[in-house]
Amino acid sequence: MPYSHHSHSGQFCKHASGTLEEVVLEAIQKGFEVYGLTEHIPRYRTVDLYPEEEGVALDNLVQQFDNFLVEAHRLKERYAETITLLVGLETEYITPADLDHLDALLERCSHQIEYIVGSVHHVNEIPIDFDLPTFRKALASFPSDSGDGEQSILSNPEERRMEAFLCAYFDAQYQLLRRFYPELIGHIDLCRLYNPLLRFADYPMAWEKLKRNITFAVGYGALFELNAAALRKGWSAAYPAEDVVEVSGPLAYRRRQLLNFFFNPSGKVIKEAGGKFALSDDSHGPHAVGLNYARMAEYVRHVGINELWVLEGSPVKNEAGRSVQARKIEERWWEHPFWNKPTQSCIENISH
Repeated sequence: MPYSHHSHSGQFCKHASGTLEEVVLEAIQKGFEVYGLTEHIPRYRTVDLYPEEEGVALDNLVQQFDNFLVEAHRLKERYAETITLLVGLETEYITPADLDHLDALLERCSHQIEYIVGSVHHVNEIPIDFDLPTFRKALASFPSDSGDGEQSILSNPEERRMEAFLCAYFDAQYQLLRRFYPELIGHIDLCRLYNPLLRFADYPMAWEKLKRNITFAVGYGALFELNAAALRKGWSAAYPAEDVVEVSGPLAYRRRQLLNFFFNPSGKVIKEAGGKFALSDDSHGPHAVGLNYARMAEYVRHVGINELWVLEGSPVKNEAGRSVQARKIEERWWEHPFWNKPTQSCIENISH
């Protein structure tokens, strides 16, 4: 579908490429009707900067984000007759201070920020999507006997470590949702980027926290992002993977497979909860606009998602007090002429 709600450019993000205008022009060339311009919010500690940001002053990151908002609104106005551009931000939650800074940013720039992509990229203050060694460092920051302060039923120490890691991720996500009511839940299962075969149902405490988050997000009307970036990072699925979209149950995955064989219980997670889905390419430059969208469409059809939603400007404030609302795409989305156009597919190195 010719919509995307999540993008970056090298002009305002050091691990992306191209200018913001080049991203917009590529979206126009590819036939997008609605395209979201989002950028990571500034980080406020030197220790949280990525290697490519070495030497960048923290004040410069704040100014860079302000410049992004100005440029995004300039482009929104300039190309208004050709494409609908939405201007938003993507969250960071490294420490609780990031949420306080986001509160201040939203108060200062509320007239410029139309929506929020609610994402978590760190656990225990360590990036989980930068590279595999850094992910392993985040995982190792949990003791093998940890169980999130609760009684885990898992006996394997490494499984208990993973469960604690997942619980911390979903708890951070929950705090973000409760505080800011993001209109779009960004790559909800990013925590398993480097372990795509991981099944959350094998980790019962984490599974319950994920379902809690989904229930809360559905309750205030959030959209769940179907994010094509997972495909360029080597996954066979988009974010979220199939078990989050449509399979539920607290039993371990292998046992659940056996039960499904004999009893065929119906069960959904996001779908069963009444969740609404929206598309994003999560592009990091003009080369990635619409990248792997054809493959994502195949995946979306495979998991039985027949309804897609898009954000649009609205005079009626939403739950968070921002001026966008979700609109259901009425037509059969897979029949849109957009899908008849050739689109690129590729797999990149898993970094950022």
